[in-house]
Amino acid sequence: METVACPMGGGATRLYRTLTQPIISSSSSPLPLPPAHLDLNQTRNITLDPDLCQRGGTGCPPDPVELLQQCKEALRDRPPPFHRKFININDEDGAPNSSIRVMQWNILAQALGEGVDSFVQCPLEALSWSRRKYLILEEILTYRPHILCLQEVDHYYDTFQPVLSGLGYGSNFCPKPWSPCLDVEGNNGPDGCALFFDESSFELLDSVNIRLCAIRIPTNQVAVVTVLRCRTTSRCVCVAATHLKARSGWEWLRSAQGSDLLRHLQNLLQKHSSGTTAEPSSDVPLLICGDFNAVPAEDVYRRFISSPLGLDSAYKKLSKDGLTEPEYTTWKIRPTGECCTTLDYIWYTQDSLKVDSVLDMPTEEQIGPNRLPSFSYPSDHLSLVCDFSFKEEERSRSFGVKQQQ
Repeated sequence: METVACPMGGGATRLYRTLTQPIISSSSSPLPLPPAHLDLNQTRNITLDPDLCQRGGTGCPPDPVELLQQCKEALRDRPPPFHRKFININDEDGAPNSSIRVMQWNILAQALGEGVDSFVQCPLEALSWSRRKYLILEEILTYRPHILCLQEVDHYYDTFQPVLSGLGYGSNFCPKPWSPCLDVEGNNGPDGCALFFDESSFELLDSVNIRLCAIRIPTNQVAVVTVLRCRTTSRCVCVAATHLKARSGWEWLRSAQGSDLLRHLQNLLQKHSSGTTAEPSSDVPLLICGDFNAVPAEDVYRRFISSPLGLDSAYKKLSKDGLTEPEYTTWKIRPTGECCTTLDYIWYTQDSLKVDSVLDMPTEEQIGPNRLPSFSYPSDHLSLVCDFSFKEEERSRSFGVKQQQ
């Protein structure tokens, strides 16, 4: 099939003005990020979702099976969901009981879906929050990831944080400084990146929010980074969730943002390595999840695949040769035409982690002629889900040992 170039995202004019205006502050004092954690008593009009959160605190259903059934009941009139299966990957044995399920997903900001994104083949009813919130939660609860990385989250405080906290997830959120959601009437606040982790499986050791820079100038794109320790194995992993600049013509900016993120991650890994001369990736493996808004031919992809951090893309495991990304992770129709391409990735440190299984992609027939989003699926991006395990340690020292000293 023929598709046109994807004119993704918005805010390019404001970003251009910011990048081309004189630099007032020094590069050592970048523009501040919005607060990641808000005091709910000091914010305006934050009300927990009445359908999903009971009165009196978070009060969300603590049983994921119960909540999943609530979602299915609310969606009983929708078309059947996609039937996706996990593809097992044969590889060397990993450390016992160290399975980590990771989900990466751009869930589509509600304000953008109903506002500027213009999915011309998607009925407005399918874009309503009253329906989409159940579809999003159903997808998450169906696969129950230990680590969940989301982009375009504009219902963090009223829905996702309280609901997933009630299910045992810790989290961090970083809004975009100039979110395009704020230009949409009736918006729910800025969108951003959110990273959730199962607190029964992982202990939080470190967390940082990053405003990505290009040529030393802060941009509108962000990343959430956490260092987690597995409660079963005492092994540690550094996880990042990010969303790079959209639209064709901004390839140079995505490349610069990717380089900035890699630099931050390398510094963080060096901080947490077990020895002053150790290679950072040898102690704390990386998982980097994101909507990169970049096809595999772009420079930012090449920067990640050739990084000294030893990264590989997990979804290449679906291909016969293990070298090719999926044909698509997003498929949508806008007024400018149809866009079917790969923009989303789960990167991992291949010397320390191995891919055990990968969730396959729905077929064109399952997605349907009107593409995404739809009554069956709440986003224009498909979720990526992988099971990882730690490779057996070759050295006795680890970050967990360091913490106990």
